[in-house]
Amino acid sequence: MTTNSAVISLAPDETEVYKSRSFWMDAAMHFSRDRLSMTALGMIILLTVLCFLGPPVVENILGVDVSRTDLINRYRPPGEGNLLGTDQLGRDQFIRLLYGGRISLSIAYAASALSIIIGVTVGVLAAFYGGKVDDIIIWFLNTLESVPTIFLLLIAATVWSPSPQVLILILAALGWVGTCRLVRGQVLSLKERDYVLAARAIGASDRRLMISHILPNTLSIVIISLTITAGTLILIESGLSYLGLGVQPPTPTWGNMLTESRSYFVAGTHLVVWPGALITLTVLCFYLVGDGLRDALDPKSVRGRA
Repeated sequence: MTTNSAVISLAPDETEVYKSRSFWMDAAMHFSRDRLSMTALGMIILLTVLCFLGPPVVENILGVDVSRTDLINRYRPPGEGNLLGTDQLGRDQFIRLLYGGRISLSIAYAASALSIIIGVTVGVLAAFYGGKVDDIIIWFLNTLESVPTIFLLLIAATVWSPSPQVLILILAALGWVGTCRLVRGQVLSLKERDYVLAARAIGASDRRLMISHILPNTLSIVIISLTITAGTLILIESGLSYLGLGVQPPTPTWGNMLTESRSYFVAGTHLVVWPGALITLTVLCFYLVGDGLRDALDPKSVRGRA
């Protein structure tokens, strides 16, 4: 018996080791085993690095410029001189896609981060304090949701100049409602948990309860919502560009490049293919990462793996 207990203490079995891992460590390991989601995450990272760090390198290596026009070499197909061809003004398509991706991804990342911050803050306050505070916020949410989002976007984009910075603020101001409802529902459950009631009983302030005890337990919802929102915002930016209310040329984005290419589809098919493919691929990758994170961060799924 002594020998057996010594063996167990020195070499715990895999079940004991598994159960000793934290929730986040277990979720990370589960996500890393999801090949499809990991591939999508790698693609997002690759596109982000290429778009944010690649343009100066590409300009030096290929000797191209994002704003240089060459009317003689318009609609040139992909080849050695121009890796992905040229557009209707003879501008290099590859470097414009990189700069366009920088703008599109910046809008997606910044607007989704701002909308998440607003949604989480309002959702936590509404659920934690309840009463009139919750009633007023819910009334505002219902009023905002009763008007089609695309209609509000059209009004905002018409009133204000649709520069990238303004578009980020508009999308953030209108994109936080869904996150707010998710966080509010989670906090309504969390604030009645024993550990929160115990912390309140020993004199913890409302601020400490929200920041230290409630907010960390909403991170799983926030992370999933962030990835899905980023993909959705890329589609919204493209849709606004299609309506002529997005970022205006000559500043390139994937959305306005795709919109401009409609008029030149016959002369330059590649002008439609590349921005359309990048939009589709990026949005799909964001959704796949969000789906993988949802599976990895689902407490029921974690308990099922335990």
